[in-house]
Amino acid sequence: MDFSLSQDDCRFRDEVREFLRAELPAELRERHRQGFHIRDDDHRRWTQILGRKGWVAPEWPREHGSLGLTPIQRYLFDEEFGAADAPTILSFGRNLAGPLIYTFGTPEQRARFLPPILAGAEFWCQGFSEPNAGSDLASLQTRAEPHGDAYVLNGGKIWTTEAHHADFMFCLARTSAEEKRQNGLSFLLVDMKSPGITVRPIWSIDGEHHLNEVFFDDVVVPADRRVGEEGQAWSYAKFVLTNERTSAAGLDRMKAGLRRARRLLVRLAPGLDPTAVTQFRRRLAQLEVDNIALERAVLRVLTADAREMAGASALKLRGSALAQRVAELVVDLLGPEALPQFSDEGYPHNADHNYGFADPDAPGAMTTHLYRRALTIAGGAYEVQRGIVAKQMFGL
Repeated sequence: MDFSLSQDDCRFRDEVREFLRAELPAELRERHRQGFHIRDDDHRRWTQILGRKGWVAPEWPREHGSLGLTPIQRYLFDEEFGAADAPTILSFGRNLAGPLIYTFGTPEQRARFLPPILAGAEFWCQGFSEPNAGSDLASLQTRAEPHGDAYVLNGGKIWTTEAHHADFMFCLARTSAEEKRQNGLSFLLVDMKSPGITVRPIWSIDGEHHLNEVFFDDVVVPADRRVGEEGQAWSYAKFVLTNERTSAAGLDRMKAGLRRARRLLVRLAPGLDPTAVTQFRRRLAQLEVDNIALERAVLRVLTADAREMAGASALKLRGSALAQRVAELVVDLLGPEALPQFSDEGYPHNADHNYGFADPDAPGAMTTHLYRRALTIAGGAYEVQRGIVAKQMFGL
């Protein structure tokens, strides 16, 4: 495939680069460079800056109010964001809820929900996983019972990222009992301010709060907030998961980690044993090569006529494992200096306080490493993704 850049592509890349140089707040860049989870106020501030430019989801089709970027331009957009240490826009509105709504939703749903996403005015979370339905999504038990011109929602979701900040959830619920578990599922757009919703925090291993449990107790959802046909959401969910797993390759976080590792190795090498330096250089070189290979694979998928589930799952598999290896290298380079510092509340510090780290690349390194341990589970466990790839490749 030809991945060469046209003159228009080069002009667009330069425009993105100049915008980031002029508009990205310095303190926000620094917090993101250190690798900490983006705070809600930072995310809203940055998303609204991008919204004024029309760059929250610039790859969306023009008919839905965005720029209709080509796949190569979308890649360049994300590449420049990563190079500038700019926070990545959370994917739930941009990559998941928005495409779900403009592909399968009604004209009224598109008019109501797409403009606020593009303006950075409303934020979304994903209601998929349940205590007994994580990677085995078809076994979910959250129920939505038809009641007049509405559904009454009961049940719960878990591992729901940013539910405590979200305005809406795109929620997969069972609307009828069918012999085949994949049947009888429907997509509902749930207002997170609805009576009967309880959100409880889950503090993750990195010491931060970005995960939650969400409970539904007789939550009323208007019937016109159902996306697509009742009972047909399994096919819509596969579409959403394809988008999620394509973006889950995480090239931006990989390259940020590699930049940090290169800085550390240059700075620390004079004080290390020569044998250790050689080993670190070999690890870094192998990671650089693996990252280039992943980047080429992502470009192949982005420029394909149709994104097969096997391709998306393969990217998710490779990207998750590589991100973990990059974070491990950074921690190994730092040694004891990578150990998290704790606040009076008992949680690792946030990016507003350095708590005496001697190395400028140490803050956030352990937080990043711990957070990435979850990547081979989140968005579909490693074993399940391998099964998907095998079925697609061998027709099982």
